Amino acid sequence: MNHDVNDFSKYLKGGPVVIGNNCWLATNSVILPEVVLGDHTVVAAGAVVTKSYPQGNVVLAGVPAVPVKELDNYKSEQVSPN
Repeated sequence: MNHDVNDFSKYLKGGPVVIGNNCWLATNSVILPEVVLGDHTVVAAGAVVTKSYPQGNVVLAGVPAVPVKELDNYKSEQVSPN
């Protein structure tokens, strides 16, 4: 036998996930440990994000997720209550 089937600790990876402001995570999307998503990132349904995209303003899709579209810089517009 070349490995201990009772010792899973070397196979487990954990770490924080950082998700920026105004991000959208669609149904069944998966963000793996130690991934950073910048502000205004959209993750498509079923996508698996395996690496960080700290610059944001991007749409990610696929397995593994890759950028499929760059978004224009987000413009915050405040609507007057009048």
